[in-house]
Amino acid sequence: MDATVSTGTEGKTWGGGNQPLKASYGKMMMWFFILSDALTFSGFLAAYGFSRFKFIDRWPIADEVFTHFPFLHGVEAPMYYVAFMTFILIFSSVTMVLAVDAGHRMEKNKVIWYMFATIVGGFIFVGSQAWEWSTFIKGEFGAVETKANRILQFVDAEGERVALEDFAAHIPTEREQLTRSGGFWYGSESSLPDVTIEQVTEGFKEHADLRIRIQDVDEAGEKIVLSREESLQRLTKDGRGIVRGANLTHNEYGHPLFADFFFFITGFHGFHVFSGVMINIIIFINVILGTYERRGSYEMVEKVGLYWHFVDLVWVFVFTFFYLV
Repeated sequence: MDATVSTGTEGKTWGGGNQPLKASYGKMMMWFFILSDALTFSGFLAAYGFSRFKFIDRWPIADEVFTHFPFLHGVEAPMYYVAFMTFILIFSSVTMVLAVDAGHRMEKNKVIWYMFATIVGGFIFVGSQAWEWSTFIKGEFGAVETKANRILQFVDAEGERVALEDFAAHIPTEREQLTRSGGFWYGSESSLPDVTIEQVTEGFKEHADLRIRIQDVDEAGEKIVLSREESLQRLTKDGRGIVRGANLTHNEYGHPLFADFFFFITGFHGFHVFSGVMINIIIFINVILGTYERRGSYEMVEKVGLYWHFVDLVWVFVFTFFYLV
């Protein structure tokens, strides 16, 4: 017996029309994009988690890395500015909700003002992230890298970090900058360091209150501080060069993988935020011109709102993984 399927009068099995699940085609495609993008971010964060677990003893402590606040030089403010960035982004999501709600009620002026506030919040977040990158790259205290690619940080008697320039000895030396044009293909450098390993070593010998903190942790989960004798021995025998700030190969705060993941994941998210701001500007201009008022629908505002909420939600996970856990 042949099985037959009733396909209706038009011979089609699809009955969703232009609005499957009571959602327009545009909304459905936005949801598909959000789902695929969520899987991408999940893979990145999972890789970060595995790497952190593998190098847990050398992983930087977020409270010691992100301690800066704009225009407050020398003030210890761990995580304050990151919390401010998070608040701005979440608040921009609230203004986007209000813009969508105003669009449903066909209130053009309110849509304009709420979208304007959303765009301003997005610009503040992107600018703040650029400032955070700059600060992270520049560094603050500096450290010594060993031959085994370990990081040696310097602390005083109270366990507080000490900048290299605060104790490095003044030794008049001249050194040629390593460049590719000079034949140093595997050792080129953009600029000469402020201090040399010799100056740091001599200055360390002159300051008896200084100690070296390594990246290994004790049973309490705290970074191990070596004794004076162990510190001097580690510095003189294993010290290879000066590390300032963080990049894709060196990191004064700890394992280089932390900087690699930080730049990649926060940069990828920042690109999403910047793209969202640009799209919001386009929709914002169309709202001002009355494009959606003439169409009788502000669905475009709702679709870009879905994307903006997704970007905010992803930041909650990035914030948790990098800064809180």
